[in-house]
Amino acid sequence: GVVGKVDYDVRTLGQVQNHRGPDNFGFFEDTEQQVLLCHNRLSIIDLSVQANQPLTDDTGRYVMIFNGEVYNYIELKSKIGNYAFKTKSDTEVVLAAFIKWGPECLNHFIGMFSFAVWDNQEKKLFAARDRFGVKPFHFAVTGSSFCFGSEIKSLFAFGLPKELDVQTWSTYLNTGMYDHSEFTFWKGVHRLLPGHYLTYSLIKGLEISQWYNLPAIILERGVDAREEKQIIGELGELLLESVKLRFRSDVPVGILLSGGLDSSLLWGLVEKAFGSTSDINTFTFFTDSVEYDEGPWVKQLLGEPTKNNHFCELRYQDVPQLCAEVQKYQEEPFGGFPTLAFSLLHKRAKEVGVTVLLDGNGIDEGWAGYDYYERAATIEMDRGPVQSARSQISLTSSLKEDFTRCKRDFVFQSGSLDPLQNLQYRDIMFAKIPRAMRFADRVSMMHSRELREPFLDHRILELGLVQPAINKIRNGVRKYLVRQAGKGLINHAVLDAFKRPVQTPQREWLKNELKSWTTDHIENVLSSEVRVWLDAEKVRSFWKHYQQYDADNSFPVWQLISLSLILETKRSD
Repeated sequence: GVVGKVDYDVRTLGQVQNHRGPDNFGFFEDTEQQVLLCHNRLSIIDLSVQANQPLTDDTGRYVMIFNGEVYNYIELKSKIGNYAFKTKSDTEVVLAAFIKWGPECLNHFIGMFSFAVWDNQEKKLFAARDRFGVKPFHFAVTGSSFCFGSEIKSLFAFGLPKELDVQTWSTYLNTGMYDHSEFTFWKGVHRLLPGHYLTYSLIKGLEISQWYNLPAIILERGVDAREEKQIIGELGELLLESVKLRFRSDVPVGILLSGGLDSSLLWGLVEKAFGSTSDINTFTFFTDSVEYDEGPWVKQLLGEPTKNNHFCELRYQDVPQLCAEVQKYQEEPFGGFPTLAFSLLHKRAKEVGVTVLLDGNGIDEGWAGYDYYERAATIEMDRGPVQSARSQISLTSSLKEDFTRCKRDFVFQSGSLDPLQNLQYRDIMFAKIPRAMRFADRVSMMHSRELREPFLDHRILELGLVQPAINKIRNGVRKYLVRQAGKGLINHAVLDAFKRPVQTPQREWLKNELKSWTTDHIENVLSSEVRVWLDAEKVRSFWKHYQQYDADNSFPVWQLISLSLILETKRSD
């Protein structure tokens, strides 16, 4: 959308994000006020044309475009009262809630969302993003206009120049941090942070406010001193309700399944909620490397797999092509080969007609599932976490000093939280969840699939964060109370298993089967316009060292590949 004077072609704009919503394209144009709202619809709840967007209220004062799902829309409808609903959609409930409560409506929503409402009377735009940034919102202020969209490419369609943001790149290559601030990898493109809303008018300009403050909520609730049995009971109920809510859909729902605890817990909850799961489609990836194969664990979980259980192989031969395709939709550096594997799963889901998918993201951050949480007091808060890597190798020594000086400083600690809570807070709001949600959103939407995150329900995360550390990590067992709540739902082999991150043979493939491909990407960077950021000799030496030794951290190599992939997409546009 845009507020202000910008040259555009509505038909072109409709194509830019068509993958996000191929079922309908609609727009609202107020030429007098120079306002344009466009919407690509993926029909999930209320498939009728009446539920197409932009949606206008009866008075014509408010016009809304909405991305995501507010799962408790049925319950909210009865609270809103005297509003003449014309559809059975959650979109209209969100609009009615905004009209009734204003920005306070956000606290009533359980779900994932970014939406914008134009007030025709006040000549003002209101836009908001969900608590954990599951759904995206990008914007740019250029002169006297404000442009926004779910993906960055929509801003380029409004004529924003496509230039790399040097400070963001310096921060990423030096510290490994990304998606942690309002700044993107593209100059002039900002993201509305999770748990924030904004208003924009031609008179007052842009104003941004935070509506969800996680540390404040934790402090207000204090430490949960109840008996363990009570907490486990509440957690079990919340988990079950969260899964039930996320099955609300007028199109088929499936599950992304790995063999880990989180996926197994999700599957167990689905079985408990709905009884027979034989007609639910599941999607699992595997590789030819036994060390990383989730197949045996998933088969143990499912019993005898049926035609509804889909197994998709990620092969090293397909990586170059997949990287090029996925990068176009990600627009910024993404999380490596696992993201490619998820692309295969969403593609298969599309082929078999499953529009909505659930996965197990979020419970590790809320209930302390990662290995480094056991060392919370000693963790460097200003470096991006790399799961399961012992070596802290980085590109820092290969970067030019003046480029390193460009990096932005950041602080994630909230002085009033304990070390474990602080680390969880960092991962939820700045480090792990924001970037994981971007990877997941773009990789699902490139195939026009909707991905839902039952364990990122704010009530589940908040309950985890107010627990004393012993309820999260006990005698070396992480996610302790989650495992207790999962008893009876999950088979013991999975329940008692150690944490296995969802991984691929990335570090092995890069220096073996994909060595020449990796070398080409590194050389592409060293001969490009950004070569001034790097010391070429040190970069080549670093790459040689990586190939010769048993490095367990491929992230710095992947950073160079990411930079090369983005330079290639920039050139091809």
